[in-house]
Amino acid sequence: MRNLFTSLRALGPITAALALFVSSHAAQAANPLQLNFGLFGPDYEGRVAECERALPTIATQFREKEGKFWNSALVITGFGRIHETAFRPWQSDNVPRRYCSGDVMLSDGKMRTVHYSIIEDGGFAGYGQGVEWCVTGLDRNWAYGPGCRAARP
Repeated sequence: MRNLFTSLRALGPITAALALFVSSHAAQAANPLQLNFGLFGPDYEGRVAECERALPTIATQFREKEGKFWNSALVITGFGRIHETAFRPWQSDNVPRRYCSGDVMLSDGKMRTVHYSIIEDGGFAGYGQGVEWCVTGLDRNWAYGPGCRAARP
């Protein structure tokens, strides 16, 4: 064994590590506690809140984003013409989403369009419903592409 390590040291550290890996013990089967049991696929129920339920979240997140990242005092002062644009527009086994659009009045007096989706199990760590939104013309880092295209179905 001593001659093996001496000869491996002469070959270099990478070759030595590879030789030790190859000469290690054979793999054993997993014991019952290591098996994947109780893991099932997604179990979506399709219960997604109505469009109006996301408006306070959008207003709060918009104020935080504008103040924190863009040093702007813009806030949403009102919503109008809120309507659903799609519900589960893709296959039924995808994450259920409700897509909505509407108008927002901003503190600078301009009316803009907001596109958003409410996502089942889309909240923090998959708990609760999540909201993704985009205000047209104020997606300064183009996270949703030109004209908030990626925020729509």
